[in-house]
Amino acid sequence: MIILFDLDGTLIDSTDAILESFHHTFDFYKTPHAKDKDIKKLIGYPLDIMYADLGVDKSKVWDHVATYKEHYRKISTQKTYLIESAKEAIIKASTFATLGIVTTKTGLYSRILMEHFGLMDYFEVLIGHEDVQNPKPHAEPILKAMQALETKGKEVWMIGDTKLDLICAQNAGVNSIGVLSGYDSREIIESYTQFVFANVIEAVTHLEDRKISHN
Repeated sequence: MIILFDLDGTLIDSTDAILESFHHTFDFYKTPHAKDKDIKKLIGYPLDIMYADLGVDKSKVWDHVATYKEHYRKISTQKTYLIESAKEAIIKASTFATLGIVTTKTGLYSRILMEHFGLMDYFEVLIGHEDVQNPKPHAEPILKAMQALETKGKEVWMIGDTKLDLICAQNAGVNSIGVLSGYDSREIIESYTQFVFANVIEAVTHLEDRKISHN
């Protein structure tokens, strides 16, 4: 079995770092500040799409993205937290599956964060925003992760907290599980997958039970 994990809202909570970095860029460029609730609704999308949807002029979007990344890099490890039971879930999953990370975050910073938490060694592959031309919900991030792993004859599962993760799984032709620890509501998640759990440890336990029952 192969389990691919989203990061934000699934394994980690970097809401504080994300919001601070957005407001830093609004201050820096004297751009009108978006409301926190509007920023949170867009978490999971690439930064350029987030800024555009928040009203930043297209000609200034990439400047905002660059400034965001510079600030985020400085604060991310201090203002990002593991979601409760995420470490337990990763360790448990590693005992019966091959693990990967598929995220829209920058892969470099994602790797630094997971190394900071002492968890990167549990993962065989990490696909970030810079590793693909087409981010979630396109199939490419999952397909690229699968190319790096031996998938023949194995079930592949994507665990994520937003419709982007679940649509990405659908597009890639793999199984999906939605968790309620992140940014999309139960109603939205249930529209895209039949498997919905409160958090990642419940999702992993379900997959462990599934593997045992199929052996």
